[in-house]
Amino acid sequence: MQAIWRHMEQMRASGVLGQLVRFGIAGGISSVVYSLVYLPLTAYVFPPRQAVAAVPFAFAVAVVVGFFLHSRWSFKGHAKEPGAGRHFKFVIVQAAGLSLNAVITWIGTALLHLHPWIPLVPAVLLAAILSFVLNRLWVFN
Repeated sequence: MQAIWRHMEQMRASGVLGQLVRFGIAGGISSVVYSLVYLPLTAYVFPPRQAVAAVPFAFAVAVVVGFFLHSRWSFKGHAKEPGAGRHFKFVIVQAAGLSLNAVITWIGTALLHLHPWIPLVPAVLLAAILSFVLNRLWVFN
């Protein structure tokens, strides 16, 4: 247990813990935005087995919200690369998250015939983990 507390203290001292908390809040807001676009599209526009078609639309809206929240709050002051280079890297990271999200959604809805909201949970959680690691190490280094 002391090892965990020591590790948490190291994370706090290095700023990673605060950054992770900010990322979680910003990511939570982005996830809510994603859900507010995804769920109505799967309910009224796309049939349940084609719910993956709603993913790009929901992701596009959530990415815009996420970029502003992460660049101005979660990772504020951490970006060594200004402007277009950072934007390009952010888009690549989001494309990786979009791909992961789409695969999970497709498996859940098209193959397993689950209700469209069920794959939403693992898709958002796994994409968030991937996004944090890549944003921290590469985009906002």
